[in-house]
Amino acid sequence: MVKNSPHTKIARYWHRLEDERLQCDLCPRLCKLKDGQRGLCFVRSREGEKLILNTYGRSSGFCVDPIEKKPLNQFYPGSSVLSFGTAGCNLTCKFCQNWDISKAQDFDRLTDQATPEAIAEAAVSKGCRSVAFTYNDPVIFLEYAVDTAEACHERNIKTVAVTAGYICEEPRAEFFAHMDAANVDLKGFDDGFYRKLCAAHLDPVLETLKFIRQETNVWLEITTLLIPGENDSDAALEAQCQWIFETLGPDVPLHFSAFHPDWKMRDKPATPRETLQKARQIARTAGLNFVYTGNVNDAAGQSTWCSGCGSVVIGRDWYRLSDWRLDAEGKCVECGTLCPGFYDSAPGKRDARRSRLVIA
Repeated sequence: MVKNSPHTKIARYWHRLEDERLQCDLCPRLCKLKDGQRGLCFVRSREGEKLILNTYGRSSGFCVDPIEKKPLNQFYPGSSVLSFGTAGCNLTCKFCQNWDISKAQDFDRLTDQATPEAIAEAAVSKGCRSVAFTYNDPVIFLEYAVDTAEACHERNIKTVAVTAGYICEEPRAEFFAHMDAANVDLKGFDDGFYRKLCAAHLDPVLETLKFIRQETNVWLEITTLLIPGENDSDAALEAQCQWIFETLGPDVPLHFSAFHPDWKMRDKPATPRETLQKARQIARTAGLNFVYTGNVNDAAGQSTWCSGCGSVVIGRDWYRLSDWRLDAEGKCVECGTLCPGFYDSAPGKRDARRSRLVIA
């Protein structure tokens, strides 16, 4: 009989097939496993008659970041977030910017260990407003993320999921019930792009976005990494922005981030700043109120602008806040228009540096 150990946990969301294989029902891949086999994510495996999560309590590292690095620009701006991930991923993106973690095929790099309670206590001791499940997709370590989220909420620490949103309906409901904010990576707005570069499909991601926005109170922001010649055409961007406007509404923040050559797409050039700025203009023309640029030096594209009077309400220089013109209720001090999001009475004072953290 398989039992939980400090680094394994019996997984949820699976069932036995008639041919005696076990099917993982966590994500749309629906991996069908014989004894000893791992799913594509690499961290969920069959051991005997159970499905096991092999990375429970293990991490590729803990850091304290500014929340803007997730990126979340309208969720307690300027605050500190304790960030961590594990290993593996349920997508196979050829352009992965964290491939050394998400594509890891062994657990040697999981040198840090921490219980959910220890993570929550570390967040409190370091003055973090939230804990983020990031670096690799947290849906594949759902059990560890949910337990950690529960420990965080007991200590009034918020929780953040940085995810590609590739998850099935039932686990989706459980996972996001434990999250306070999410940044969903909408990799492109074409199923062919997902199939060609991620070995996945677009529709499950759109369903996740709709679920978060329409069925939960989770604060939602979206990121699209723009890759030259792949997902940055005017037509693709216009279609994506129109869908967001019509389905999710004009106030969901959208981040356009610059690609740099990595993993299996080192032949592609880095994204020019002008491409991001053009994408931002397309999104603004489509009616989206909060559109940002990332991974480039672009103060205008990284600042938050009032949707009422057009003045800067949160100025940013990279990840550092340079201006704050919101009142205690999150309204523009110039015209009184509410800036959607979650705010403390004053902005956080976290600097832009990432600091490594060891949790005993």
